[in-house]
Amino acid sequence: MKIRIKGNSVRVRVTKSEVARFAEEGRLEEKTEFGDAVLTYALQCSDKFEYPSADFKSNTVTVYIPTLVRKEWVETDQVGFNHRMDIGNEKTLFILVEKDFICLDHTDEDQSDNYPNPNRTC
Repeated sequence: MKIRIKGNSVRVRVTKSEVARFAEEGRLEEKTEFGDAVLTYALQCSDKFEYPSADFKSNTVTVYIPTLVRKEWVETDQVGFNHRMDIGNEKTLFILVEKDFICLDHTDEDQSDNYPNPNRTC
């Protein structure tokens, strides 16, 4: 699972095996260690929310996925979903969760568990 945070947006990309694990367990979690500090980021299935939502508590970014959204996403070819969450003071947090595709450019990153890129031409 990869996370990208820029301004008031959070983007999460998930590999094939992670999508399968999320379908089964309803939660994914990764940690990045900075010496004594640890940043945790997670996807969590929840019946509490009607739309994708997120919070940041105890050094953990959690993106909550409604059960119906999770079901459709993991069981179909749907690439991803997004939502602009109202955070007050006339501001929003843009949340985007996507299946991770193989990059078309050259990269040293292991992409063996990524989805085939639909833009790839043979």
